[in-house]
Amino acid sequence: MTQYDVCVLGSFMKDLVARAERRPMPGETLHGTGFAEFLGGKGVNQAIAAARMGARTAIVGMIGDDRYGEEFLELLKTDGVDTDWVVRHPELGTGVGLPLVLPDGSNSIIIVARANSAITAADIEAASPVLTSSAVLSVQLELPVEASRAALQLASAAGVTTILTPAPAGPVDSSLAAFVDILVPNEVEAAALTGLDCNDSQVPVIARRLADDWDLRGCVITLGSRGAYVLDRSGDGAFVIDRSAPAGAFVVDRSARAGSGRELRIPAHPVATVDTVGAGDAFCGSLAASLAAGAPLADAVRLANAAGALSTTMHGAATSCPDRSAALALLDS
Repeated sequence: MTQYDVCVLGSFMKDLVARAERRPMPGETLHGTGFAEFLGGKGVNQAIAAARMGARTAIVGMIGDDRYGEEFLELLKTDGVDTDWVVRHPELGTGVGLPLVLPDGSNSIIIVARANSAITAADIEAASPVLTSSAVLSVQLELPVEASRAALQLASAAGVTTILTPAPAGPVDSSLAAFVDILVPNEVEAAALTGLDCNDSQVPVIARRLADDWDLRGCVITLGSRGAYVLDRSGDGAFVIDRSAPAGAFVVDRSARAGSGRELRIPAHPVATVDTVGAGDAFCGSLAASLAAGAPLADAVRLANAAGALSTTMHGAATSCPDRSAALALLDS
């Protein structure tokens, strides 16, 4: 019996966001057009996204013994995320992120890991009760690879569905592949993993290559304004949403088999984008919640795609994650 729908292993990043008309040139000091502080980090963002989609959610990670750490604990508890497995480091501060957001909503980010970098495989072993009693585990690569590997291995051995977001982009330890069910790269990360340009004609090739090389149940490539591409090898049934349920529940028709290797492109939702920070995390947290609720991968991505789109219409990362009713409304429209 599962204690949680979703467990997230991931980072805590206090985002100090600058806005500017353009990126500065090397050696240039550029006047910005705005500044704001937000609570983020891929782990926190995904945990809040999953919780707002109705999932019983817990988070595992490390923060500093400082004001930023307190802010995170308060935010997560407000959204109903279990923080009992968050460790406080006595010396290293809570991680910080430094996003630069341009007028079109695009962004680039510098992260300073701080306490995030100190989590060890021993810390993961101590958190094994929550890692192995969840329906879905979501992991990213902002923590030391030893910790990520230990969590994926524990969860996989317990039959937990494992999701890996290979972000930030770069080389990925090949030993992780044995413990990953579903890989969710964006187009930059997919290109980094395969060495192929992630243009429209190559996206299916990349998805198949990653699914083969990693022996995946599914691969989802998020493409920003171009939507998402799904390769689903799970063979699950068709997915529908029960509109009679107050929040919209997942109902799976197992008699309608999807078939092995189903592939589809899901178009983007046209929204008024103001900030893309955290959009991928909103997508992944929603996806994890959907899978935990019983939705097959290829169709659960539809709701995650709506959640990711909605998150770009607000500033910030964790605070921009929509709830399920809002995502369902966008999906219907």
